[in-house]
Amino acid sequence: MASTLNLPPRTNAGLPRVDGPLKVSGVAMYTSDHNLPGMLYAVPVCATIAKGTVTAIDTSAAQAMPGVKAVYTRQNLGKLFRSAPSPDGLSGYLDERRPPFDDDIIRYYGQYVAAVVALTYEQAVAAANGVKVTYKPEKPDVRDHLETDDKPNVDSHRGNPDEAFQSAPAKVDETYVTPTETHNPIELHASVATWDGQNFTLYETTQAVMNHRDVLAQMLGVPPENVRVISRFLGSGFGGKLWPWTHCLIAASAARNLNRPVKLVVTRDMMFQTVGHRPITQQRIRLGATLDGKLVSLMHDSLNHTSVLDDYSEGCSEATSYSYSTPNLRATSGLVRRNVGTPTSMRGPGAVPGLFALESAMDELAIKLNMDPIKLRLLNEPQIDESKNLPFSSRHMVECLNVGAEKFGWSQRTPQVGSMKKDGLILGWGVAGCSWIAERMATSATVDLHSDGTARVSCGTQDIGTGTYTVLSQIVSERVGIPHDKIEVVLGDSDLPPGPISGGSWATASVIPAVVDAIEKAQQLLFLIASQSKEPGLGGQKPELMAFTNGCVHLKDKSPDTGVRYEQILIAGNIRGASGEGKSEGTLGDPNSKFSKHSFGAQFAEVTWQPETARLRVSRVVTVIDAGHIINPKPARNQIEGAVVMGVGMALFEETVYDPRFGAPINNNLADYIVATNADSPEIDVTFLDYPDKVINPLGARGVGEIGLAGIAPAITNAVYHATGMRVRKLPVRIEDLLGPSLRA
Repeated sequence: MASTLNLPPRTNAGLPRVDGPLKVSGVAMYTSDHNLPGMLYAVPVCATIAKGTVTAIDTSAAQAMPGVKAVYTRQNLGKLFRSAPSPDGLSGYLDERRPPFDDDIIRYYGQYVAAVVALTYEQAVAAANGVKVTYKPEKPDVRDHLETDDKPNVDSHRGNPDEAFQSAPAKVDETYVTPTETHNPIELHASVATWDGQNFTLYETTQAVMNHRDVLAQMLGVPPENVRVISRFLGSGFGGKLWPWTHCLIAASAARNLNRPVKLVVTRDMMFQTVGHRPITQQRIRLGATLDGKLVSLMHDSLNHTSVLDDYSEGCSEATSYSYSTPNLRATSGLVRRNVGTPTSMRGPGAVPGLFALESAMDELAIKLNMDPIKLRLLNEPQIDESKNLPFSSRHMVECLNVGAEKFGWSQRTPQVGSMKKDGLILGWGVAGCSWIAERMATSATVDLHSDGTARVSCGTQDIGTGTYTVLSQIVSERVGIPHDKIEVVLGDSDLPPGPISGGSWATASVIPAVVDAIEKAQQLLFLIASQSKEPGLGGQKPELMAFTNGCVHLKDKSPDTGVRYEQILIAGNIRGASGEGKSEGTLGDPNSKFSKHSFGAQFAEVTWQPETARLRVSRVVTVIDAGHIINPKPARNQIEGAVVMGVGMALFEETVYDPRFGAPINNNLADYIVATNADSPEIDVTFLDYPDKVINPLGARGVGEIGLAGIAPAITNAVYHATGMRVRKLPVRIEDLLGPSLRA
C-alpha cells in the first residue's frame, strides 16, 4: 500500500494513520471486496443439532437448482489433512484441528456438514437450504456450570499456600464466573480462493498471514511455496481471526475442484458457531492476609469449557503469579468438555477473565480489612517476579496507581456503600490493576531506499486496524529523513519476509527491531556505494567512517550539512536502490531470559446508580498504562479507548446463551447479543507513562492492544459494589443482581 498523502508533521498527539484515507474513501480492499473473473459463491450447510450423527445427506434437490455448480459433502470434497504444529507452537497453529466434513459425528451446533457452490450468492443460499440432512440426535451438554474429576494442571506454585491460608487471620474464598463471549467484528470472516493448477492464492480475514499459509498448505497437501495468503486490510478480529477455521478449507478445496475462484463469507449467525469464542471461565480465588493487609497466601483455581475434541485452555492465571507479592501461591487450571465449537483467543485471553477474578477478590479483601483498595495493592507490590525469581524488565505499577488516583480524584472517595452522590445519582468508584505479557516473535523485514527519494518497507505481518502501517512509516521517516508521502509500507502478504502474528500485542514490538536492522543494513550499503563513488568528501573514504543523518551520507567527524543526499549517491552510481534485510529473534519461551517482561496499568471506573429506575451506567473511566515507549500516541490511545468500551460490554452486556435442548446459541445476532455502543460509552481519560523498555527492542516499545481491556470489568464491578452494596461475581452484571437476593437469577 503506497501512501500518497501530504501528512502533517508528527506532534505529541501522534500521527494520523497513513491508511486512514484509503479506508474512509472505500479504496482499501478487504477480503470479501475481491471479485475475480468467473467467481463462484460457496455457502455452508450447518448442523441443526449439537450432538449426534449424520445418517444421510440428500443433495439431489440442491444439485438440480439453477446456478448450482457443486454440492460438497465428506464423500466428494477431497482429501484434507491435519496440520502438524511446529516445535515452538507458533507455526502451523489452529484451534479447531478437525478438517471440515472429516466424519459423520456432530459435536456442536452449526458444524459444517456440506457446502453448496453456485454462480451467485443467492443461488447458493437457496441450494444450501435445499440440502436435506438426516440425523440421529443425542442430548447435548452445554451447561454453564463447570465441574470435572480430572486432575488440574498446576500452572504456578511456590511455598505452602494451603497451610498459610488456613492460618491467615483475614480470608477471602469466592468463585467468579465470566460467560461465553463471541467476537463480533464489523467484518465477517471470509475466504476468497483461487487455484491455477499448481498454486493457491487465498485472500483471507486473518491476523497471521504466515501461519495461515503454513496451516492451509499442510491441510491441502501442497508445499508452502504453492500457497500465497493475502490480507491487506482487516475489519478487526479481536483474536477471532488469529487462526484458520474450517470455512477456509472449504473455499480452497472448492476452488481446486472447480478450477474457478470461490468466495465464502461466514454469516453473522455462523460467527456464533464455527469461528471460536471466549469460553466460560469459573474461577475460585482464595486470599489469605495479615490484619495489616500483607498477603500470605494466594490460590487461583480456574476451569473453562472447551469443545469435545480440542483442548483450549483460557489460561486464567497468566497474570496471577507475578501481580502481587506473597510467599505462598498456587494457580491451577482445568478443562470441561461441552458440545460447543472450539474456543479461541479473545482480546486479552487469560489475563482479562483472570484479572476479573483476582482484582475482584482484592477489592473484597480490602473491604474486609477496612482498608483503601489502592493501599492494599501498594502494600503487596512485588519487587521481582516471584514466580520466576527474575527482575521485571520495566514495572511502574505504583506510578500507574498513584497517577490514576490523582487524575480520578480518588482522595475524595468515601468508602461507605452508597455514600457518594451527584446530581441525584449514587456514585460508585472502583479500581483494578492490570497487566499483559510483553514479548516479541522472530521477524524479518526489508527496507529499500530508492534513487527517486522514496523508500519501501515490507514485512509479512498485517495491520488489523491497530496502526501497523503508520508505525512502520514513522520508523522509516524518522530514521531515514523523508516524508511519509514518499514511503510505501507493504504488509499482509505471505510472499513478503516472514513477520509476526497480530496477536498478543506482539506485532509492533516484533517488527521494530527487524525494521531498524533493515534500515541500518540499507545505510551500510549506501556507505559502501558512496566509498566507491566520486562524490567529493566521500569517494575513497572507508564506509565505517560514514554516518547517515536526515537522508544524507556524511563523515562522522563532519557536520551533517556537509553530507550528500542518498538518492544523489544512487543516481551518480546508476544504482536503482539500496536494500537491507533485517531480522530479530523472538523472546517468547526463551528459557534463558533474564527478565520478566510485561506491561502494567491501573483502571479507575465510576458508575452512576439510580435505584428508583434501576438504571446503572458507567460514566467515567481513567486508565493509566505503562507500556514502554509509545511510538504514536494517537492510534495507541484509540486502542485503549476501544478496549475500555469493550470492557464495558464485558462487564454489563455480553453473554452468549446456549439453548440447553438443542445446543444452539440463541442470541446469535447483533439485536440479541448486546455490545456496548456510543450511548454506553463513558468519558475516557487515557494516560501513558513513557518508560522505554529497551529489553524488548531498541525503541523500548511494547504493544497496547490487550492491556486496555484487562482490569476494566473488575474496576466496574468494584464500583458497582461501592454504589449498591451488591457484589457481582458472575458477569455480566444484571439489574436483578442489584435489586436484592430474592430477584437474582
